[in-house]
Amino acid sequence: MNIPRQIPFARPWITDDDRKAVMEVLEGYILTHGPQCKEFEAEFSAFMGQGAHCVTVSSCMAALHLFYLQFGIGAGDEVIVPAQTHSATAHAVEWVGAKPVFVDCDPCTGNLTPEGIASAITPRTKAMCVLHFAGIPCDMPAIMALAERRGLKVVEDCAIALGARYEGRHVGLFGDAGCFSFYPVKHMTTGEGGMFVSRHEPVAQAVGRLRAFGVDRTHSERLLPGMYDVPSLGLNYRMSEMQAALGRSQLRRMKDVQAKRAELFGQYRRLLGVMKGVRLVDSTDPKAVSGHYCVSVVFEPPYMAKREEIVRRLNTAGIGTSIYYPQPVPRMTFYKKKYSIEPSTFSNASQLSDHSVALPLGMHLENADVDFIVAALSDILKSLS
Repeated sequence: MNIPRQIPFARPWITDDDRKAVMEVLEGYILTHGPQCKEFEAEFSAFMGQGAHCVTVSSCMAALHLFYLQFGIGAGDEVIVPAQTHSATAHAVEWVGAKPVFVDCDPCTGNLTPEGIASAITPRTKAMCVLHFAGIPCDMPAIMALAERRGLKVVEDCAIALGARYEGRHVGLFGDAGCFSFYPVKHMTTGEGGMFVSRHEPVAQAVGRLRAFGVDRTHSERLLPGMYDVPSLGLNYRMSEMQAALGRSQLRRMKDVQAKRAELFGQYRRLLGVMKGVRLVDSTDPKAVSGHYCVSVVFEPPYMAKREEIVRRLNTAGIGTSIYYPQPVPRMTFYKKKYSIEPSTFSNASQLSDHSVALPLGMHLENADVDFIVAALSDILKSLS
């Protein structure tokens, strides 16, 4: 019996060095409030580049939530968010009592555009959240110019954009803050976890206190153990020492991760570029360097209505798939019931959600796997023609 090749959509890359780093923490007695998080913040700042001030947090959504709390966004305010994103992007706005205003995306990149953002600004708009879809950088200089003219705060949702740069600057360093995810299938992982990044040092310092109960001094800053004050409200959005140790170990391999993802994505681009009936979500902007999170393929006629069958056949062939994202956020039950937004206002996002499939990309793949995946997809499409 022939067992089909099994290629998962994504898989965390865990090495013996990673395990050793975590075990070294567990062999000690400091599991939180220790040096690993501080070192991780410093090393991530160096990775990001000049001007980055980093704060470890429990998730990317925690980082987004902290951004809105820090800048006083709340009831009566509006925040522009992409219709094509993870629900966490909008949830963070809801949790501070503000209203997410959903904006459609560019059909080629899945990103917000300055024009789309400008059309949604009202007197109540206080901020915008910009997602770098599938790791493709948005046109941040143009977006920031718009934000500065209109006096808006900007947070970059970089959950799937680690390694992405625009004009040489890492995403997350254009707006007032950038928020990163270290979920298991991302470019690097801490299990769960995230990073709040800002080019404004006072903002990062304030968020560092806010994510830890609002306490006014860290353990190392206390003259007497256990003595501190709480001058403001806070939350418990901290990262553990074990997570930080894993993140530090993973970060050391990011250059290898970026290089391989770029190589594999280029291979996909060459092979899919000659295939009829499919379109690759990709950037054509020479100033943009993608983080290459996944390979999102949009089906065109005559395959648009056959996505479910295509996915079933790919999975039967042992090829894992996903969808980015399963549906535009304003179509999800909570937001649909609350806001009743006309679907035609996010038609591009609907096209991406309804007619695309995400193919595997990551360190678990070899070039032969990409050949196999694209050949399997080609055979499936031919059989459905």
